[in-house]
Amino acid sequence: MSQVIDCAYTVEGDGPPLFLIHGIGAARDTWRFVLPTLAQHFTCISYDLRGHGASPKPDGEFGLDDLVNDLEHLRARLGIEQAHFAGHSLGGMIGPAYARAHPERVLSLGLLSTAAFRTEDDSAKVWGVVKAMEEKGIPQVLGTLIDRWYTDGFVELHRDIVDRRLEQVVGTDPEIFLNVFRIYAGTEMAPWLHEVTARSLVLTGEFDGGCNPRLNTQIVKAMPDAELVILPKFKHSILLEAGEEVAAHMVRFLEN
Repeated sequence: MSQVIDCAYTVEGDGPPLFLIHGIGAARDTWRFVLPTLAQHFTCISYDLRGHGASPKPDGEFGLDDLVNDLEHLRARLGIEQAHFAGHSLGGMIGPAYARAHPERVLSLGLLSTAAFRTEDDSAKVWGVVKAMEEKGIPQVLGTLIDRWYTDGFVELHRDIVDRRLEQVVGTDPEIFLNVFRIYAGTEMAPWLHEVTARSLVLTGEFDGGCNPRLNTQIVKAMPDAELVILPKFKHSILLEAGEEVAAHMVRFLEN
């Protein structure tokens, strides 16, 4: 078990607390298109995972439990008793793992563009990306990620947003990036998701290759109290490409 990290964070908005957990090689700014709407209804706490953004780097390898412990440490630092939690991609694994460890703290969960119930083929594909990055280098494999993350139309119209995201990935320490990618590839929530009783919104893009509707349908079936939303036409990067739609679904779900 590695040391707990004091993660950099931002608090904005007013209302019940909502922790926002980003994914691999991102930072809290990945929520910037979702926040204008969410902050009208919630006190939003977005933070940088260890080794990402402005958060300190840990010493050595770390696992999912360490990311959960960082989040619990942040909650305790802020003195928040209970909150809503929503995560994208790897963040959508950290949230449920946190809820399993600290069920009394969780009012609801958002699992956005995440994966569970991967088949052998699904797992082989995601580990293939990790292996390619280890062998060729992260920048050399980024082209394939653009295609996995964004629709063609978005790349054409918003190249600045796509480039900023790629710069963020390349700017992340390669060891940290590969560490979190291995956590994402190696985490399988299927054995324990049924234990997570918090009311949950499970949301993904219709054409998200690695976190597709097939897997998300199984996530919802496994959870005692979950709702499934599929966003038509989108791929993996729904926070940057469909921020307002994601925010609208979150507000509807959380205030229902």
